[in-house]
Amino acid sequence: MAAEKGSAFLLKIGDGGTPPGYRTVAGLRTTQLSINGEAVAITNKDSGGWRELLAGAGVRSVSVSAAGVFTGSAAEARVRANALAGTIDDYRLTFEGGETLTARFLVTRLDYAGDYNGERSYTIALESSGPAVAA
Repeated sequence: MAAEKGSAFLLKIGDGGTPPGYRTVAGLRTTQLSINGEAVAITNKDSGGWRELLAGAGVRSVSVSAAGVFTGSAAEARVRANALAGTIDDYRLTFEGGETLTARFLVTRLDYAGDYNGERSYTIALESSGPAVAA
């Protein structure tokens, strides 16, 4: 497997259409994806002392965090509006090899920072709501 460029790991937001079109959230410098799962133990006296888990049970979620430089793009404005309104919206992560992960997310954190002569930067955190679809 060849190494992939981090710059090709993109966060995109839906445009509100049906089906949604996606626009890249501009200015991202770092993006991170975590797929989380909660195990459900079904261990019993016949397990021979070993823990057994129930496949497909429990709660699964996807968390995304990203940081970048504010550019004032329409995609950034939509993310900010979603954060202020508490709106769940369509997002897509794309990877260099052409794979995608699409889900509905809630913006759980949006931070802006800057100094007198520096760029205005931001960090965001997203939590999935409903299934995530890999393609």
